[in-house]
Amino acid sequence: MKKFPTYFISHGGGPWPWIPDMRAAFSNLETSLKEMVAAWDTPPKAILMISGHWEEKSVAIMASPKPPMVYDYYGFPAETYQISYPAPGAPELAEKTLSLLTEAGIPAHLDHKRGFDHGTFAPLAVMYPEANIPVFQISLMKSYDPAIHMAIGRALASLREEGVAIIGSGLSYHNLRLFGPQAKEPSTVFDHWLNDTLTQAPESRTPSVIDWTSAPYARICHQHEDHLMPLFVALGAAEEDTATRIYHDEGLFGGVTASSYQFGS
Repeated sequence: MKKFPTYFISHGGGPWPWIPDMRAAFSNLETSLKEMVAAWDTPPKAILMISGHWEEKSVAIMASPKPPMVYDYYGFPAETYQISYPAPGAPELAEKTLSLLTEAGIPAHLDHKRGFDHGTFAPLAVMYPEANIPVFQISLMKSYDPAIHMAIGRALASLREEGVAIIGSGLSYHNLRLFGPQAKEPSTVFDHWLNDTLTQAPESRTPSVIDWTSAPYARICHQHEDHLMPLFVALGAAEEDTATRIYHDEGLFGGVTASSYQFGS
């Protein structure tokens, strides 16, 4: 079976695929998500999403065969709280994921109630609008420790060889209090740092990216690193693979620069 690349995607804002003006603003992101799918010779057996919108004390693993919806956004039109993305879950892979994490000494547990949050269902609605690929999520850990999240990725790397596409879903810039023109300089400078760091040779990349708080404007771009942490899981699962930037945008939300990356080919 094909070994899938891993990804860190910037997933846009709220339920953007269902809001025409927002969808137009994210047209480059939409194109990149569709190109991801087009590049896969065969569909994945399942998609494992690590969203910046779910965190627990230990790694929680979505185990429902029919995951519900989590509308974790505010101030959007009423109809966006009725969205359905009826992809099946992947309970057997959830069990396998639990075993892999446990064997690696990483605290984890199954969650049979958790549903898809918008970090999952918004990009997937563009990638697979038919919702015909099994999907499951794992949570971040509240510690936000980059090394631990890299270790989570390493523990799950073998899933790639079983046809699972591992996608970290966040944003390369996430400061909800700083949008517009004021965001241009910090997001652009941090984006340059991120690209230079991730495209290093794999053997020198890990210590550089783990030390992300030393990057210029790091704490302005990520006051809380929930939307950056999915990157470390995706990178840990493809630690020996080279990185390719597959999406880049400037001027989002009036000034934000954002990017997405693929690890492996």
